[in-house]
Amino acid sequence: MNTKLLFIILFVAYTALIIPFSTFMKQRPVAVKLGYTPEARVIRLVAPEYRQMFAQSSVVRVLFYYGTLLDEFTNRVKLQPEYFNMFRTLQIAVKLDPYNMDAYYFAQSAFTWELKKIREVNDLLNYGMEYRTWDGQLPFYAGFNCAYFLKDFASAAKYFQEAARRSHEPLYANLAARYFYESGSTELGLAFLKNMVQSAKEEKIKKVYQVRITALAQVRELERALAKYISSKGVAPGTIDDLAHQGFISSIPRDPYGGTYYLETNGRIATTSKFAFADSGIKK
Repeated sequence: MNTKLLFIILFVAYTALIIPFSTFMKQRPVAVKLGYTPEARVIRLVAPEYRQMFAQSSVVRVLFYYGTLLDEFTNRVKLQPEYFNMFRTLQIAVKLDPYNMDAYYFAQSAFTWELKKIREVNDLLNYGMEYRTWDGQLPFYAGFNCAYFLKDFASAAKYFQEAARRSHEPLYANLAARYFYESGSTELGLAFLKNMVQSAKEEKIKKVYQVRITALAQVRELERALAKYISSKGVAPGTIDDLAHQGFISSIPRDPYGGTYYLETNGRIATTSKFAFADSGIKK
């Protein structure tokens, strides 16, 4: 048998084996496990000088594990994602290193939208706030969770207030004021905004605050007129215009955001602008 014929035979045999093997390797199920993470107190006791490194490696392990589940093998994973173990690992990581932002960011991303573990995530964020005292993102995340998922506007306002205090970000301040209003605490929202105006250094930021202050002050004026109307007549007005027609307010103010004030069916003062400029789509 000559060399050329032998080469052809070996090549055909190799091809006949490698193609089925490659297909099997590509289609075989993949089992991915996160593994066990010792309790934080154990790690601090055994290797206290390496706790930050261990925290980072734990977070990276969670990220890698979760990323693996989402890649090309997603449809062939044998087990469901170990969500409880993932969250427990993140909790251990922040107890070892409460300054590790990756842990909070991933918890906010993966455990709120997908699993609705809102209170658990906020507990984790609250823990981080005790240490990352300069960070406005953590209270911002917690405020968003309260407002969007829990509809707890009073708690949302307090978180946004803290986010604004830490970061001096006007958006956070305006969100805080908005949710003070949503929770029925218009007066508190006004007081908060006025304090932020005093601490603001840039004029353009002060102007942003002033627009919201004007709107909330108008709401407060309407709320007072509404309370007087109900106290006097024993019933709520049919429309907000009745407040002016009956002399409980001189006129219905003009919303600085371009909307129109009206009376909701639940008796609350509202505006068609929702305290946002129509041309921007962004709540100011």
